Amino acid sequence: MQVFNSRTNQQWLQYLPAVPFPAAGPEGQVLPQVEVQAIAEAKRALSDVLRCSNLVVLSGLGTSLYVAPFQQGGLKAPTMWDLWQQVKIKQDAAAAATMPPGPTFDQLLGIVGHPQATADIEALMSRCRLAESFLADPAKGEVVKFVALAEAHIIAATNFVFTNHHLPVHTEFLRRVARRPQRKSRAKIFTTNYDRCFEEAGRQGRYVVVDGFSHTAPPTFDAVHFSYETVTRLADTEAFDLIPNSFHLYKLHGSVDWQRQEPSGEITKWMPTGKPVLIYPRNSKYELAFEQPYLEMISAFQSALREPDTGVLVVGFGFNDNHLAEPIMSAIRSNLSFKIVAISPGLAPWERDGQQRLGECGTNKYLGQLRNLASAGDARITLLNCGFEDMISLVPDLAAETDLERHVARLRSIGAV
Repeated sequence: MQVFNSRTNQQWLQYLPAVPFPAAGPEGQVLPQVEVQAIAEAKRALSDVLRCSNLVVLSGLGTSLYVAPFQQGGLKAPTMWDLWQQVKIKQDAAAAATMPPGPTFDQLLGIVGHPQATADIEALMSRCRLAESFLADPAKGEVVKFVALAEAHIIAATNFVFTNHHLPVHTEFLRRVARRPQRKSRAKIFTTNYDRCFEEAGRQGRYVVVDGFSHTAPPTFDAVHFSYETVTRLADTEAFDLIPNSFHLYKLHGSVDWQRQEPSGEITKWMPTGKPVLIYPRNSKYELAFEQPYLEMISAFQSALREPDTGVLVVGFGFNDNHLAEPIMSAIRSNLSFKIVAISPGLAPWERDGQQRLGECGTNKYLGQLRNLASAGDARITLLNCGFEDMISLVPDLAAETDLERHVARLRSIGAV
């Protein structure tokens, strides 16, 4: 784990193995406890964010990569490279199954003009959509079929979370982040992932997950549900208390369990009919983000960033989506009470095969700007170079464990849940 902010003297403060006590130098001088400084600084920054009146979490692929398969040999969260390889195999198999054989994956790259050496599924999907507008049959028909095949595979590959899936990192993260004091607003978790990790972790922890869907059969999306609050009504009185275990969940790019019903256009969950509601990886993500329901999600994200005394945790998100990175940078420029901690395992420079790598702060313009601002003395910004699972132990546990949580833990320990 490494930490970088205005208090680390313009360098990455690294967590090192503990020095045997007494930590003395060759002349009896006490060695600096570097590991204590790094851990303390990371905990301080995370605590400052969690204590803000408004808490926003932006999660990306990095929060799902550590989820183990439901069963041995089962599905795991795919990376972009995984999707490239899997779609290649699917297309080659589909081409060989037709008579006469259709275009292989490599041949299809030539049809749409995608470089063979660039294994970028997002760029390929973008080229395919562009090629559909000017190609003529039969080439156009082959591209249309490939896009349908790739999109269907993306849905299947990202649907890897099942009921009672083991999600220890997500459940512990929610336990520390989602439970908020009554005087503070609910935690708002925004995610670009299609999977159901946060929904399942919330179910296991007995949280009320406010995701914009109604409590009906089938659940139907309406943004008004984000404005509702769940309370406990005290018997024979007009008083009520907010329930402690609740958070808002915004799926910025859609979800594997959402479907758009025709002709009504309603968005439902877990229906066997309807068109999947996903923003697939392609360059047109920015334009698609202004359609429903994504517009509601993006609007809520931008609005949350402008609130006074707002803390933002960015976990596993690479700042590669301009329509999400730009609002964050805008908030940093205009909201002086804004605090942000960005967490990712590749932020700092690193070395491989004797070659020094710049890290994401050296290759991504937005992360580079965050690093430069922190280096210039902006105390609102902290960068943590660690993974999602390593970050959990650094997150302060500000709220005491509730009776319901202890009860559920006891039942689960004896197999009654």
